Amino acid sequence: MLDVLKAINFADREPTLSHRFGVFFLIGGARPNPIDLRFQKVSGISTEVQLETINEGGENLHAHRIPKKMNYNNLVLERGYIASPIPSLLNLEFNATFSTFKFNPSDVLVTMFNEEGIPIGGWLFVKAYPVKWSVSDLDAQSNSVAIDTLELAYTRFQILRI
Repeated sequence: MLDVLKAINFADREPTLSHRFGVFFLIGGARPNPIDLRFQKVSGISTEVQLETINEGGENLHAHRIPKKMNYNNLVLERGYIASPIPSLLNLEFNATFSTFKFNPSDVLVTMFNEEGIPIGGWLFVKAYPVKWSVSDLDAQSNSVAIDTLELAYTRFQILRI
């Protein structure tokens, strides 16, 4: 009976908290800038199989649904507006892309950490490139933090579990 309880406790672990994460831009083996690791929020981590419906002649009870291709949402990163003397390489890259319309895709790793700061899993976004950059509204009536929102398209992502 004790072995069964141990197995239940092992399988019923505490859920992972979503506030321990890091974002790493893997550009040519360069050491990441500490400013470009910290984000307030990451969203858009999802994929979906697009289906094609094929109707069979004479069959009115059902249609065949065939996998067609994968669809990915954009990866959306939010952080406080950077006003540091240390330049944000990510901001420089976004600015260069939107100024010259030249794209330099790189891989992006979003990593989840446990309470001790040890990686427990993540997602690798392959060939990511900037597609949108926005700043929150500037409002003299508000006392809120200015937020940079950086959006990346990518070819595909790979789920990583450690």
